[in-house]
Amino acid sequence: MQNSKIFIIAEAGVNHNGCLDMAVELLEAGAEAGADAVKFQTFKSEKLVSRHAPKAEYQKSAGPEGENQLAMLRRLELSEADHKMLLGHAQGLGVMFLSTPFDPESIRLLYNLGLPLFKIGSGEVTNLPYLRTVGELNLPTILSTGMSTLDEVAAAVRALTGAGLEESRLTLLHCNTQYPTPDSDVNLRAMLTMKEAFPGLGGIGYSDHSLGLEACFAAAALGAQVLEKHFTLDRRLPGPDHQSSLEPAELAELVRGVRRIERMLGSGRKEPSPSERPNMTAARKSLVASRRISRGELFTPENLTVKRPGNGLSPMLWDKVMGTPARRDFEADELIEI
Repeated sequence: MQNSKIFIIAEAGVNHNGCLDMAVELLEAGAEAGADAVKFQTFKSEKLVSRHAPKAEYQKSAGPEGENQLAMLRRLELSEADHKMLLGHAQGLGVMFLSTPFDPESIRLLYNLGLPLFKIGSGEVTNLPYLRTVGELNLPTILSTGMSTLDEVAAAVRALTGAGLEESRLTLLHCNTQYPTPDSDVNLRAMLTMKEAFPGLGGIGYSDHSLGLEACFAAAALGAQVLEKHFTLDRRLPGPDHQSSLEPAELAELVRGVRRIERMLGSGRKEPSPSERPNMTAARKSLVASRRISRGELFTPENLTVKRPGNGLSPMLWDKVMGTPARRDFEADELIEI
């Protein structure tokens, strides 16, 4: 993911509530907002969770009381035909269709559909068979690292690269999986820790589950090359992720803000910018006569001073000029020459 342009993933996830029409609306809203990709989730419920798996804490308010995670996910599953339809529609919209696979069958489905990269969720960081399956395909891969220690991330990187993934094709995303993430737990500097720990990476970035846009903007300023953020058509909709997601207008604001930050980050070269060059004459200063100076008179601190404008000799030449004779007469406030 090495690119000067930050790759923005609008995470639709399961915010379609199992409805293909709503998934299409999410795809269109993400494209209209200017995201580079709109990402969903691909899974076979029975292969993802057992019938004994409870819901995550943030999921408990979604669905009927007492519903387990398996029953919830069954309602949110997209079919293979749904994937093909969404992929074709995304191509027409000019936005990348992505999806996170949660089981080997889903990995194969997305690979056969020709998706250009894999996005691995935080829950798979310790799933060795899964990581090897993705690594063997050697497609550009983005791995979220929520809930992980640096040692666990290192083990996941070894699993992927050991299976065949080139490290330069791997992007690591710092992430916190709590919905919403408390500000005190965002810990954006962990993204920089991973960048330092894995110098051969293709990139680093941030997957955000905090409220608002500030964390994404800060991550962009810190050097994130990939940003991911959940969005929904309406936060009032029922479902596990809606309340912590952006609405379409907010997603568009996020994209605009990130693109502005990209421009602000610039090239890194320290030099006068095109916009400020015209200010140099007006704001900088030159060596000028502080009183009338006769030809042949030596320049001294008593007859020289520093004043605007800055189109004469630089005051940085002060020591060089001191003690040299005036080549002609100078009036007070006149730019001097040597």
